[in-house]
Amino acid sequence: MAGGIRESGGDDLAENHEINVTPFIDVMLVLLIIFMVAAPLATVDVPVDLPTSTAEARERPDRPLYLTVQRDLSLSLDNETVGRDALAAALNARTGGDLETRVFLRADEAVAYGDVMDAMNLLRGAGYLKIALVGLEGVPAAGGAPAASAPGASAP
Repeated sequence: MAGGIRESGGDDLAENHEINVTPFIDVMLVLLIIFMVAAPLATVDVPVDLPTSTAEARERPDRPLYLTVQRDLSLSLDNETVGRDALAAALNARTGGDLETRVFLRADEAVAYGDVMDAMNLLRGAGYLKIALVGLEGVPAAGGAPAASAPGASAP
């Protein structure tokens, strides 16, 4: 019997009228696991520790320009205290009017996020759009929480 698989010739197979649900159940279990893993990732109630960063620090320029928001919300351009209304003039004097200069913004940990945004708005109002946020570099600890190390700049 050339080319035949069965020894008994003919098509005497009984038709199977049952639905095989095993592949359907496998697919449903995989989808269930995917949704169970993805659902907690979609929440925004994750605590965030903004002062430290584990991102690679970029090279600092030879003479970086720092704007510091201190605990009492006073502004310092490098080491000189400057008023909010005189910030644009002080920046232009320090950079020679070069609006492409990157300004490194650092703030005390106790300063509220809204006050940091106010400082960024002052920089943007003065025409300086290249702003880098400065924080402590952190190395991920075994528990997953970053541990602070040396200060540095992490820019986007």
